[in-house]
Amino acid sequence: MSALSFPRRRPRTRLWLAEPEAMVEPAPRPLRVGLLGGSFNPAHEGHLHVSAEALRRLGLDQLWWLVTPRNPLKPPEELAPYGRRLARAREMAARHPRIRVCDLEARLGTRYTVELLRRLVRDRRRRFVWIVGADNLAGLHRWYRWPELFRLVPVAVFDRIPYSHVALASPAARRFAEARIGEKEARRLAALPPPRWVFVRLRPHPASGTAIRAAWRRMGRDWSRE
Repeated sequence: MSALSFPRRRPRTRLWLAEPEAMVEPAPRPLRVGLLGGSFNPAHEGHLHVSAEALRRLGLDQLWWLVTPRNPLKPPEELAPYGRRLARAREMAARHPRIRVCDLEARLGTRYTVELLRRLVRDRRRRFVWIVGADNLAGLHRWYRWPELFRLVPVAVFDRIPYSHVALASPAARRFAEARIGEKEARRLAALPPPRWVFVRLRPHPASGTAIRAAWRRMGRDWSRE
């Protein structure tokens, strides 16, 4: 080898290092959202009571009040104008930071609960739980395509005296008896695949829409028109 010649260098190998696990952010878990639908005719303290209990006992992040423009099972003349019911619901819900009032049925043009749920479950960022009172479970078999409701989202049924015994013996409760979970597992409900449902015992609250409307009538006033 001459004094002016040099050995050829080996090509430098580039090392690729895996990213440390600590730097990889885990995927956020879906938001757990409870859905409380109804006429809210009018919204009252009882709705707040059930909502606060649902947030706590079901481990929810938010709870949405779905104010329906119409109720197929009630005469239209019994309902106050939609705008008034919506405004009253927003006034009541403002007392709790995790309750939202939604006019989704009006905006989407859906008529039945199952139609609305079909749209909502497409949202993979959220896991929904449908919340009903025991009185609604007792008559759920009269709802449009009610079995599909159980197959779309988990359902939480909250105790409401004196409907509890009738509700637990209802056609809906019997049909989905094997899908019922224990009350101690209620916080897992939102994460479980449907059909799953739970019956939650609840301290009764004296407020009711019927009683409020009757009190206004006794004063010679109509809450729906003022």
